[in-house]
Amino acid sequence: MEARCVARYIRIAPRKMRLVADAVRGKNVNEAINILKFTPRYAAVPMLKAIESAVANLMNNSGDSGRANPDLLLVKTIFADEGPTLKRFMPRAQGRATPIRKRTSHLTVVIGTPDVEEAVEAKPAAEEEAVTESKPKKITRKKKAE
Repeated sequence: MEARCVARYIRIAPRKMRLVADAVRGKNVNEAINILKFTPRYAAVPMLKAIESAVANLMNNSGDSGRANPDLLLVKTIFADEGPTLKRFMPRAQGRATPIRKRTSHLTVVIGTPDVEEAVEAKPAAEEEAVTESKPKKITRKKKAE
């Protein structure tokens, strides 16, 4: 079960949004909310609102509210894409002007319950890696001919 929230035209550069998004990707929703509340970055505020909105969307859209337990939800996907850029000019010396780009972001958050199938498939993969490890080769030295 998944729900998503898309916050568009956020007036912060996507590069700065991605720094905060990396901190909460794959985390439990409650843990992600706590991280964002104590993150001293401007990008944490709209990201917190988007995660809370995605949780509300899941609660509202799920017919059985017992299945949508907020303690079991994960931030499955979170990414910041670039929105339209506001172009401004800064007057400079001798009649020149330099461009200023005020970038905007589109933030997409997908939350959901952890998939049981993915967890089961992940365990055998770890076992296969252990089996395929190669043994180190023995180093032999050639005897010098006298």
